[in-house]
Amino acid sequence: MRAPLGRRGFLRSTAAGLLSAAMPDMVRAQSATEPPPKSLPPDEFSAAAAAPVPIEVKARPIPSFDTRDHARVRFGALEYRSGLVLTSSFPGFGGLSGLRLDAKGERFIALSDHGSWFTGRILYQGRAMTGLDDVEAAPMLGPDGKPITARGWFDSESIALDGTVVYVGLERVNQVLRFDFAKGFTRARGEVFAMPPAVKKLPFNKGLEALVFVPKGLPLAGTLIAMSERGLDRDGNLIAFLVGGPTPGQFSIRRSKNFDISDAVLLPSGDLLVLERKFSLLSGVGIRIRRIALKSLAPGAAVDGPAIFEADLGEEIDNMEGIDAHVTPEGDTVLTMISDDNFSPIQRTLLLQFKLVD
Repeated sequence: MRAPLGRRGFLRSTAAGLLSAAMPDMVRAQSATEPPPKSLPPDEFSAAAAAPVPIEVKARPIPSFDTRDHARVRFGALEYRSGLVLTSSFPGFGGLSGLRLDAKGERFIALSDHGSWFTGRILYQGRAMTGLDDVEAAPMLGPDGKPITARGWFDSESIALDGTVVYVGLERVNQVLRFDFAKGFTRARGEVFAMPPAVKKLPFNKGLEALVFVPKGLPLAGTLIAMSERGLDRDGNLIAFLVGGPTPGQFSIRRSKNFDISDAVLLPSGDLLVLERKFSLLSGVGIRIRRIALKSLAPGAAVDGPAIFEADLGEEIDNMEGIDAHVTPEGDTVLTMISDDNFSPIQRTLLLQFKLVD
């Protein structure tokens, strides 16, 4: 945006284990009802342009989440803090499908389903977000150092962090790339990460949609949790995987009310928050968040949990695809969500923040 990223600031502040302090600094899945695109996304970067480029992102505040009752701030277990509508003249901005923040909720790394990285910093006034700064865009690189779109790889939908290692799920080809950001930050090359064979059998355009890495000190430490958007088992539940860790295997997340998975985040308490959305021509768009105990995940299990938040087009939502969490110095758990505008003029890129109160 205005200046190059302070390369070490982001990682220094990730004491919660998201990233390493010795690193440089650091969000689409289409609705399951949408048709696949007719062609690959346009290449916003030349094959040689691996270097990040600064871009300007403008932000307009969203003073109220409820479009009908502007004084309302409580929504289930969440309390609205602030929101922004983000726009940019950069042609590759949009389609944001995943988001990870530092421990302060300031520095971020996001990914677009066009195979691009976006990094930068959220600006605050008090507890309210006011804009983005230091924003840079870069192509996601494959093993050969070229943008992954050159291979026909796109729909980069999900992101998980393990120290300096970044995992990215590619829905269209149902595979995961592993990046070591110690080797050049967003210039790092992604290597194909071995996943269970059943991942390749997930439905086209309904495959890997959420990734979460379990850090030390929690049940299943060292496990990469991978969840499908709408890959269904024989009972009609959503297919998910435990990769690595102490008990690898396949499990299911109970599906209800036609909701599909769009992202997930793991809280320090050991609760897994699963962001879900649904779309129909009759009822429009809806989103919800379910809380699932991490300790309930096991091979062969069918897990479930209560919905702690639901919203529809009566609130300021769009195609919400990314979620992350951080804890403030006051001890508040803040959830940050971002939307994928599908590069459509009738959709928006929204950045929303809520306090978890229950």
